Amino acid sequence: MSVLLRASKMRAAEERAIRSGRVSGAVLMERAGRGVFEAICTAWPELAAGGATAAILCGPGNNGGDGFVVARLLSDLGWAVTAYFNGDPSKLPENAFSAFRHWQGPTRPLSDYASSSEDIIVDALFGTGLARPVSGEFLAALGVASERPRTSKLVAVDVLSGFSSDSGHLPEGSNDYPVRLRADITVTFQAPRLGHFTGSLPARSGRLVVVPIGVELPDGDSVVRLLEAPEPEQVTKGLLGHKYGHGHALVLAGGATKGGAGRLAARGALRVGAGLVTLGACDEALAENAARLDAIMLRRIDGGEDLGLALADPRITALCLGPGLGLDRGAAGLVGAALDWILPPDAPLIDGTDAQIAAHLRRYGRRVPVVLDADALTLLASEGGFEAKLHEGCVLTPHEGEFARLFPDLNGPDKPERVRAAAERVGCVVVMKGPDTVVAAPDGRIWIGGAFYDRAAPWLATAGSGDVLAGMIAGLMARGLLPVVAACAAVWLHQDAGRRLGAGLIAEDIPEALPAILREIGA
Repeated sequence: MSVLLRASKMRAAEERAIRSGRVSGAVLMERAGRGVFEAICTAWPELAAGGATAAILCGPGNNGGDGFVVARLLSDLGWAVTAYFNGDPSKLPENAFSAFRHWQGPTRPLSDYASSSEDIIVDALFGTGLARPVSGEFLAALGVASERPRTSKLVAVDVLSGFSSDSGHLPEGSNDYPVRLRADITVTFQAPRLGHFTGSLPARSGRLVVVPIGVELPDGDSVVRLLEAPEPEQVTKGLLGHKYGHGHALVLAGGATKGGAGRLAARGALRVGAGLVTLGACDEALAENAARLDAIMLRRIDGGEDLGLALADPRITALCLGPGLGLDRGAAGLVGAALDWILPPDAPLIDGTDAQIAAHLRRYGRRVPVVLDADALTLLASEGGFEAKLHEGCVLTPHEGEFARLFPDLNGPDKPERVRAAAERVGCVVVMKGPDTVVAAPDGRIWIGGAFYDRAAPWLATAGSGDVLAGMIAGLMARGLLPVVAACAAVWLHQDAGRRLGAGLIAEDIPEALPAILREIGA
């Protein structure tokens, strides 16, 4: 999986490479600048032949040094290039000053930059380390760039200046930041930054280009990773398998006229490969659901006692509750019963799947794995000390508002760290939904399913989409995947369905897109 780096991790990687003697800081800067130059030539080949114009906005740090390298290379290509820089160049960091000295062309004060009619504008003002709002002549220059004509293209070096490369947000106090400022391409080095896949920065970054510069990336459980497709063996079915060998997911539905969310979750569980799926509904909702279900089975579950009787069948290997469940006392009783339930030690196992089911039960201490979504999360948040009721087989799938109700003290712009802290606190997997969905395991591992750039899926922002995701996670857990593996696989599959379906997508479409995706990844 691709590593997503914080600014401190990238600086440490560069320092290790320099200390090792394999490369110098000047060489790294040259590689970075050349990478930007080559990205420009690749993106706009009609300009690469020369004769184009460029404005290079250079800042006071190493990002500015990268800009001077780009200026030199474009000038060598025959472009008319002007670099803009404020202050005394001799006060630049050593490598940036060296890049400035090798730039032989015109350098004007940044305050002179008042028109944005050039073919290419390169934003090399501030890179990954800025933690304060952009102000003064820097803010003015970005304002000019934001008003450029459509024929002028903006290239951001490392990150669009002003944004945190860790959180993907503007620092507090950035009220005057140009609303219309967006890059056409962003060129970053060795690996994407965390902020390229979270917060509001991805929507302003244009196309993301990652340029290798020859540094070794960090590894281990502490790094954040970008989700990739699940391994085929995680989602395939064996040639000699049968339905009970692929698990039985139970999904609880809401009351009369409120069963749609539960049915969507059940459909997601079945399409992702659970061998059987049962929808549990109260007596008054049975007829409504029976009219809408075929392969999905239906069972009367009118309260906590009925749920306990259903779960007493050890062939039920995952439970999903919350979508459309409601917030009344009956719904609260179902949530409590689901989390309190433990299969009695003398309960017999059934049919020819004893060994598989027994292993599944041992893994979770004879509890059923549970996906808690939507109304179930709101009910949890209303209970003090709810953390004690959760266990390692649980997966919480809140959106931003639900997360705030569950963890009111975990706030701030750093979404991945907030979700990591939440998972460690409750001892189970937390999936915080959004275009930058974060999956965190209780051991500190963290992934981002960033639906941006070539995987953008904005049409997933539709009613019922999250219900389908909850059901998909439950379906994969029913099949025996560990909660974190099921969550990661489901998030990727869900986003890929959204990407493929595109404009006009509604939640009912998502499960129907899964067969083609599963075939393509070799399931």
